[in-house]
Amino acid sequence: MKRAVYPGSFDPVTYGHLDIIERAAQMFDELIVAVLNNQGKTPLFSVDERVKMLREATKDIPNVKIDSFNGLLIDYAAKENLHIAVRGLRAITDFEYELQIAQTNRKFSEEQLDTIFLTTSLEYAYLSSSTVKEIAYFGGNISECVPDFVADLIYDKYKNKQ
Repeated sequence: MKRAVYPGSFDPVTYGHLDIIERAAQMFDELIVAVLNNQGKTPLFSVDERVKMLREATKDIPNVKIDSFNGLLIDYAAKENLHIAVRGLRAITDFEYELQIAQTNRKFSEEQLDTIFLTTSLEYAYLSSSTVKEIAYFGGNISECVPDFVADLIYDKYKNKQ
């Protein structure tokens, strides 16, 4: 069985993330989308909320499993017996950053964690969770960026913070 992990913050999940998830799910028997609890960031949504969002957004993709983790990806991958990580690339700046992480993960993982890169579909090349949050914060329309239920959750978060 070919399995892979797609790690990320997913704060919030966007159509760009879902594009990568759908395409990677076609390549593997099982794709684990793993939400990172990143202590270095202050997320808009809790890990549990992001897991719930992803479960709803991927409910029609049978071979996708949603999980969460703390710490290093290489430790999570070793625990789950995963040897392939999937990452999405929007631009050359993403590549430089992601290449460094991929090489570090391969070097320091006991089981040799390899990374495959999928380029984001052109219609989502501009899209990032940070951009979505900024647009929503100022009351802009994010309907082309995230599923409707995610947009509602984002707008609700900002209403409750003001």
